[in-house]
Amino acid sequence: MSVVTTPVRGTRAAAGKRIRVLIVDDSLVIRHLLKVALEEAPDIEVVGAEASGLAALERIPELQPDLVTLDIEMPGIDGLETLRRIRRQHPRLRTIMFSTLTTRGASATFDALSLGADDYVTKAANVGSLDKSLENLRSELIPRIRQFFTPAAPVASVAGPALVAQTRKSSVKVIGIGVSTGGPQALSSLIPRLPANLPVGVLIVQHMPAMFTRLLAERLHTSGPLDVMEAEEGVEVKPGRVIVARGDYHLRVKRNGPAVVTALDQEPQENSCRPAVDVLFRSLAQTYGAGVLAVVLTGMGHDGLRGMRELRAAGATSLVQDQASSIVWGMPGAVAQAGLADRVLPLDQMAQEMTRLAMG
Repeated sequence: MSVVTTPVRGTRAAAGKRIRVLIVDDSLVIRHLLKVALEEAPDIEVVGAEASGLAALERIPELQPDLVTLDIEMPGIDGLETLRRIRRQHPRLRTIMFSTLTTRGASATFDALSLGADDYVTKAANVGSLDKSLENLRSELIPRIRQFFTPAAPVASVAGPALVAQTRKSSVKVIGIGVSTGGPQALSSLIPRLPANLPVGVLIVQHMPAMFTRLLAERLHTSGPLDVMEAEEGVEVKPGRVIVARGDYHLRVKRNGPAVVTALDQEPQENSCRPAVDVLFRSLAQTYGAGVLAVVLTGMGHDGLRGMRELRAAGATSLVQDQASSIVWGMPGAVAQAGLADRVLPLDQMAQEMTRLAMG
């Protein structure tokens, strides 16, 4: 999956102003639901609701939104073409895509992310009531809008993008990666840059539904030299193999004789997530100890922070993506702010450093 590089987009609305949102969806019902749900948030203002991509493009200069919610499947100019034009004409404008939870919808969502969409929300199917539909929108969409407009706290302990906080001596035996918002874009840049002779296995937790994680693994598999697969029960962790956690299942590892294999379960969510980065990181700490290289990439929230504490206590090495190259500096920022990052790196330097440490 190739990724369009875009300028750094807006990270906060003007001081004292609400976040200005333009809704674009050909369904009158969806436009109404979105407007009702968003206008309940005191920090969000719906400045327009358009039924077509062309109408939205014509009104963006007038309305000056901070963010656009964009349906993927629309007649005429569909969401992907609208997104292409937004990226050309308004490169700093934030965009969140709406897609169906289907194979076709998942594929279109990945296409949108590769074109520069910031995030996506899946449309709930068969919710059964207006109240349930509104609640889904409140819980899913509003936090995703806010994530782009909450300034990250400065990190006093990290003065530059590659400041070494602590040098680890243990050899790397496995790599664990945690990522959320902006993850498909980041992974599609990172994973193909890892060498075919990588001497360790890689395990990834990306916050996504099951259908999406399968497609993510398939796209990563065809984009570079490594063997990438969606997690299944009992898969051996071995050099050159990349295992992507299955949506709605936590991913752990366990010893099976001389091998280490995957274990999947549907225990309760952590940090409102399943799969959760914390679950994987704890499992890696217990199984590999100081032999873990833990990497936290762009993402909303703080999933991975508690697991990183356990990894660092076990002697593991940690890398986090820097703020400038992250879509959202929530997860990596939380680790950096807690003083748990050995290095804070821009995304385009991450693969080289991971390779150096793994080959060490």
